[in-house]
Amino acid sequence: MAEGDSTKRSRLDADSVTRVLREQGVAHLRAEDELELVLDGMELRRPGAHEQEYLMSVKALDGSLVNGYRSFNVLGMGQEARGLLYHKVFSSRLPDFQSENVEIQAAIQHTEQALIDFQGPKTWAIDMGFDNDDVWWEIWKHPGSHLVNRVYHLERIVEWQTVRGKWEERYLDATFPYLKHLATIQTELEVRLQGQKYAKRQKVTVELSAVPLRVYHPQDKSRTQPVWLVRAKVVGAVGKPWFLLTDWAVRDAQSAVRIFRFYRRRWAVEDTFKFIKTSFGIEEVQMLSFEAIRRLVAFGWVAAGFLFHLGLTLDQPEVRLLAYLGGWEARPDRPPGKLVLTRGLRRLIDQATTEAILRNHIEAHGDLPPFIKHLLAAYGYKLER
Repeated sequence: MAEGDSTKRSRLDADSVTRVLREQGVAHLRAEDELELVLDGMELRRPGAHEQEYLMSVKALDGSLVNGYRSFNVLGMGQEARGLLYHKVFSSRLPDFQSENVEIQAAIQHTEQALIDFQGPKTWAIDMGFDNDDVWWEIWKHPGSHLVNRVYHLERIVEWQTVRGKWEERYLDATFPYLKHLATIQTELEVRLQGQKYAKRQKVTVELSAVPLRVYHPQDKSRTQPVWLVRAKVVGAVGKPWFLLTDWAVRDAQSAVRIFRFYRRRWAVEDTFKFIKTSFGIEEVQMLSFEAIRRLVAFGWVAAGFLFHLGLTLDQPEVRLLAYLGGWEARPDRPPGKLVLTRGLRRLIDQATTEAILRNHIEAHGDLPPFIKHLLAAYGYKLER
């Protein structure tokens, strides 16, 4: 199972598991009046790996490049419910890979298609890594869809309206002097203030300002989209302000606070992404095929889907399998927790790693050593070449 070599598609292969996650996510979010869609890019780092399939270069935590894979994920959030709406692990070395822009567009298109019957507004909350005109216009193609994007490229050319009503071209950062203060709020953020050595979660004061602009279509400069640039400045912070671009109108304090909350809420789901990135040791495993990696990460999302209330329950066989692998005894009053599901994931990874090493030995030497072969046979385990 772990190496993904069977030609008969199992219900537990990566695509099937991901499909269950998406279906449950959509069902869980259906009753919401409004959705926030968090698009996240995630690196699956494999720093010690060199011989694995389709390894590409990804960024390490210190900014250097290491071997690994990438994934895009979309998490939907309503007032009460959450759900995973898209997940895909990919590599630039795959034969059918075109570009990361194509992968991002696919994530948006698949998510929008899954939500085609949803009648309420949808707001995509996206970080600086997706500061791209093509991404914005892909979102705006879909009825009822809006965005809040923390911008990175402050040198882009936009249109700004003069006091006489004329629209003129400006660099984005040249419009900062025209930001109009709209609100000052008190909130809690994880931030480093002046005089502090480390960032910590604490009460802070945030000043919110905005200016109306227009942005060009990337291929057709005769087309523009009205947007607002919102600056969220934490008083006394060491870091730079957030500059948030949105197509929602921001004309008063209430609308400015709403945009700030959209982006702040995006960071409220970081625990979910952190669990996938770090909790079950997938980055430590070296001898797995690309399909095995995809399958194991999909099962990581199964565990996250149960632990972080993304629409999965113990009724899903995928959740129960991880729980049993983690040593859970079925009791209605004692559902599996993070420790049990993480242990189940690690055991699944250990099984996959063992199988990969055994297959590698068979390929190199023609067969397994007699003792190992007999030991596996005694437990009913047969590994075909």
